[in-house]
Amino acid sequence: MGIRRYRPNNAGRRNMSVSDFAELTKGAKPEKSLLRPKKRCSGRNNKGIITVRHRGGGAKRHIRLVDYRRNKDGMVATVDSIQYDPNRSARIALLVYTDGTKRYIVAPEGLTVGMKVVSGDSAEPRVGNCLPLSKIPLGSEIHNIEIRPGRGGCMCRSAGTKATLVAREEDWAQITLPSGEIRRVPASCRAVLGVVGNGDHMNIVLGKAGRVRWMGRRPYVRGTAMNPIDHPHGGGEGRTKGGRHPVTPTGKPTKGTSTRKHKKASNRAIVRRRRSRRYGLLKLS
Repeated sequence: MGIRRYRPNNAGRRNMSVSDFAELTKGAKPEKSLLRPKKRCSGRNNKGIITVRHRGGGAKRHIRLVDYRRNKDGMVATVDSIQYDPNRSARIALLVYTDGTKRYIVAPEGLTVGMKVVSGDSAEPRVGNCLPLSKIPLGSEIHNIEIRPGRGGCMCRSAGTKATLVAREEDWAQITLPSGEIRRVPASCRAVLGVVGNGDHMNIVLGKAGRVRWMGRRPYVRGTAMNPIDHPHGGGEGRTKGGRHPVTPTGKPTKGTSTRKHKKASNRAIVRRRRSRRYGLLKLS
């Protein structure tokens, strides 16, 4: 796992870098039974109206069905290969269970081909094993964390992320998330031991606009470069700075405004909010 840089034989190559893919298993091909076609919508809803801007194009992809629940308890699985997933920053590992079932999981750092992993209450707290938070030692680094029992992991799944189990009290466990937020989750929720692999992903430099287009992201246009009918910042004689606080094309503030619902049910599970770089500690009120 590392970063590969190119020789600057042109402007696009000068600052470009890519992953060296050293951790991937050579010759491994995607498991066909776990592939599904990915339908493109280009940011449009069921009526064909654009609801998410700057989406479209990009390379064709297949969805890999990843097992976030890890609900085959007590059955040992062997890591068959570590593979690339175009839909996420982390790597995925193909597991083969003793009954022949194959499943993908998010590959943690240190998981290699041939290792054995298992899930359930009686599993040993090792990298790649999935246990309830009530069975994981305090201070452990975890990922793929559930917020409701049986729902499947939905937190800490991207490359290099981890959370720390810091406390337990009765039926609740307290974890510290990568953002600095401290949250309570039921102790019966499951999590996987270890840190998500491919931690160098954050150091990759795209280097040219074409690589962004390959990802399905279309160019952005500044609001000040538009006409008044297209954006609140548009119009005026000559170049302007906008003349107002930054807003979206529909007039909603884009900076310094909380977008989280104040009456959201999960707010009560947040012990301490994440710290904002601009305004300090965020408040729920």
